[in-house]
Amino acid sequence: MDRCEAVLRELNLYPIWIRRNRPDSIAGNALRAEADSESTMPVVAKERLPDAALPVLANATSGKSSVGTEISSSAPGSLLDKLNWPELKQQVHDCNACKLRAGCTQTVFGVGDESADWLFIGEGPGADEDVMGEPFVGQAGKLLDNMLLAIKLKRGNNVYIANIVKCRPPGNRTPTAEEIAACLPYLRRQIELIRPKLIVALGKIASNALLGRETSLASLRGKLHDYHGIPMMVTYHPAYLLRSPTEKAKVWHDLCLAKNTMKEASNMT
Repeated sequence: MDRCEAVLRELNLYPIWIRRNRPDSIAGNALRAEADSESTMPVVAKERLPDAALPVLANATSGKSSVGTEISSSAPGSLLDKLNWPELKQQVHDCNACKLRAGCTQTVFGVGDESADWLFIGEGPGADEDVMGEPFVGQAGKLLDNMLLAIKLKRGNNVYIANIVKCRPPGNRTPTAEEIAACLPYLRRQIELIRPKLIVALGKIASNALLGRETSLASLRGKLHDYHGIPMMVTYHPAYLLRSPTEKAKVWHDLCLAKNTMKEASNMT
């Protein structure tokens, strides 16, 4: 079994994506043909989203805040706006803005090309990530790497990977609104420094935090959104796909949309 076929099988796309009555070529040719066929997929017009604080985090930013006085998650003139990469990494390393830092091994800042066109954002570190200090290194990370390979991308090569929160929540639970509010300014600064051409939000937690509203993943998929002028699309988190492998085929549509969006952006420049 060659590498292309292995990736297709991992994504549950082999052999169901090879059309009938077509010469049985190698899996890689089938993959490219399917990607080209998605170029006619209709794209919903981008929606302009407000530059406001997260409505879903309102309960975290009112009353007693867990965010330190040095850097406020809601202050537009935050000190974070002036930090470069080394300074931002150090700030995250030293952060004690919420209770997560006390319960994790280390912060997980992010990894990849710091001027990448592609930015993938997940929810938060798991057990493997907490040990390694790098996002998506466990089984979900292996699946994400295969997802990238399916559209001819590779971790670290024009790709940056980050999470909404930088510390592992206990038991891999969903981060609270307060924890997201405390950590989101770091991610915002990362996005400002990277200046990606496309953001891919992995899962409901990441997409809702970035878009600033509570919405189902199903209603967000299949269209382009806008994050402060940057095109953004939404797909399933790899960890969810491990639990629900039948949903992997839907991710292929999302990845094709992302690839075509990037292709169109490149043609315009």
